[in-house]
Amino acid sequence: VQLQASGGGLVQAGGSLRLSCVASGRTFDTMGWFRRAPGKEREFVARISWSGGSTFYAPSVKGRFTISNDNAKNTVHLQMNSLKPEDTAVYYCAAKRTAWSAYDYWGQGTQVTVSS
Repeated sequence: VQLQASGGGLVQAGGSLRLSCVASGRTFDTMGWFRRAPGKEREFVARISWSGGSTFYAPSVKGRFTISNDNAKNTVHLQMNSLKPEDTAVYYCAAKRTAWSAYDYWGQGTQVTVSS
């Protein structure tokens, strides 16, 4: 099983980035994005139910970020708009086998840096 994240980079405040995560090896019930800023704990960003497409967001990103999935390509995307310097972090995609389990699988992380 492998989760391959990509799409990070450097962007000015107010800009946009789109992260992608390709899953291989098995199917999952839920996929999500987390982030870890320098000196801070890892925090939840967003998740999506693979079959039904229901989504949930952290309050700090709701209205600015959109998570979506492409079933045909086994890929989940995180569209990030109106980026702020406080969004700077390493972003990780994660997946879990069932709705009630912990996140079992993690990608390698992709750096997002937002300059002011």
